[in-house]
Amino acid sequence: MRWLVLYARSRQVPLSAAAVVLMTSVLWVLTRPGGAGTEHQAQTVLVLSANVMACSIGLGGPDVVLERTAGLRWVPRRLAHALLIGVFAGAVVLAVRAAGAGLAPVEVIVRDCAGLVGLAALGTVLCGAAFAWTLPTVWLAVVLLTPAPNGTVGEVLHWLTFPPGTTASTGTALVLLGAGASVYAMVGPRR
Repeated sequence: MRWLVLYARSRQVPLSAAAVVLMTSVLWVLTRPGGAGTEHQAQTVLVLSANVMACSIGLGGPDVVLERTAGLRWVPRRLAHALLIGVFAGAVVLAVRAAGAGLAPVEVIVRDCAGLVGLAALGTVLCGAAFAWTLPTVWLAVVLLTPAPNGTVGEVLHWLTFPPGTTASTGTALVLLGAGASVYAMVGPRR
């Protein structure tokens, strides 16, 4: 077998991919009757979060110590893996949107996916791959269960739900992606 196949199997990529397709299929069924005029932003954010969380379990292998002692250059592999999670999780939702489901705008899907991947990568560093989902879950819960404060503070804290073109929300998502992916690529998953 090639290293890429072994890597994908050790990271539970087939299982994660199946979960993403299943969750996004449910989103398509639930939002299809709404048509293109209706934007189901809350459902979009929930499914994007679930997609990233499902993929985040693969950010660490079964033996973290073995990874740290291997003769492979892990930094580019980890960075590519984190970014590919975002591309896959977002692309599936964008495909459903292109099929006619009334989802959030493309800019919001891309922004939210980027920020969620950064949070999952930070969660992997802080909590380990098995609990990488905790940071995206906590942030999502705060966003959905608390009202947004006025001004820039609200745009930063509730970046997941603001409309496209909101500079502070976009900046927050990009900072989370940059910080999370960089730290994860350099440090790797927690033991």
